Amino acid sequence: MYVVPPPQRSDPGSGSGFGAGDLRVYQAWKGSNKFFLQGRFIFGPDVRSLGLTIFLIVAPVTVFCIFVARNLMDDFGDHLGISIMAVAVVFTVYVLVLLLLTSGRDPGIIPRNAHPPEPEGFDGSMDVGAGQTPQLRLPRIKEVEVNGMTVKIKYCDTCMLYRPPRCSHCSICNNCVERFDHHCPWVGQCIGLRNYRFFFMFVFSTTLLCIYVFAFCWVYIRRIMGSEETTIWKAMIKTPASIVLVVYTFISMWFVGGLTAFHLYLISTNQTTYENFRYRYDRRANPYNKGVVDNFKEIFCTRTPPSKNNFRAKVPRESGFPPTRSGGGGFMSPNMGKAVEDIEMGRKTVWGDMGAGADHFEGQLNNNDRVNVKEGELGEVSPDIRTTVDDGAERGGHPRRSSWGRKSGSWEMSPEVLALAARVGEPNRVGGSTSGSFTNDNRQT
Repeated sequence: MYVVPPPQRSDPGSGSGFGAGDLRVYQAWKGSNKFFLQGRFIFGPDVRSLGLTIFLIVAPVTVFCIFVARNLMDDFGDHLGISIMAVAVVFTVYVLVLLLLTSGRDPGIIPRNAHPPEPEGFDGSMDVGAGQTPQLRLPRIKEVEVNGMTVKIKYCDTCMLYRPPRCSHCSICNNCVERFDHHCPWVGQCIGLRNYRFFFMFVFSTTLLCIYVFAFCWVYIRRIMGSEETTIWKAMIKTPASIVLVVYTFISMWFVGGLTAFHLYLISTNQTTYENFRYRYDRRANPYNKGVVDNFKEIFCTRTPPSKNNFRAKVPRESGFPPTRSGGGGFMSPNMGKAVEDIEMGRKTVWGDMGAGADHFEGQLNNNDRVNVKEGELGEVSPDIRTTVDDGAERGGHPRRSSWGRKSGSWEMSPEVLALAARVGEPNRVGGSTSGSFTNDNRQT
């Protein structure tokens, strides 16, 4: 349903499908993602926030190792003092690896279709007028069955596909993501099917690291109180670094600890953050809930599905824009020509692209169109010209001369029409003395 067809070869006559000017997928990527190491790592457009997250993790651990763990090594001695610093360093490296696995991999992006899917039941044998193509509007919403319950899926105008269940389009990364949870600005990436497990482990491990630093800062304060037989306030004054770390880790524990507890609830009920805030499954049946044990197994004991994107694969370079059809037919998007608000991730669809193309080509004539001009009458005209004439006469609600010379229901030849007939009438002359003499007169004029 959402599988991208294989790309067309740039040179059908050559034996190879790729040439010297071909690009790789990550170079021709239409989303807002940023790639590093030639497409081996994919990040969101807000990847710069990842540097701040790394600093907020590494900086307090560095202060802890210099001003707290090093002094505890002298107090405890043997291997116990060394293990305090070693555990902090190893734990920090582990958290950073989980952060990279969360932010630097494909979260479950569904490849875009090259063209809209064909409507169901379309056999290509519809009876339409000559030179016209049938316009079929794709349904906005479809219904599918999930675990015996009916679930609605939407059509994505950007990716030109019907989103699978639990899939949503992220307006920040501009991609459809499977089992979309949310876009996390702290990791600079969407959280979806392929990185949710690592995201939860990252948040949970960060909580444990905060508790570890918080606890040993208090241990160091207690050691000062015992060795110098002083009050807790005087001991805290002697180690200001410990006080700063205690305050910092206490605040951080509320943030990452609360986030861990919230996602434990989501995992136990098999929800995503997006579903929890939008659908409120506590008021309706959740078709994805399999029970607490099976829900945890689905997250932690299943194999991560492979990516649907090969970012390093070669694709032919696009030579230009596809030709437009004079008949204006084809398959229409559900939202083409009207403004529809998509409440998913705050994305709003804009007016259909067909409007801009129509304004650009309005008033222009195709060289293959045939115009027969007779005295006092505009003969056989292409559909584009006829539409433009009618629209120009009716626009405004009062009689006025349009760009094609129509005034108050009667036809008058404006200079634009006369010049147009002179240019087009010569190669497409049908015959007859009237049309021929009229064309020659126009040339003289």
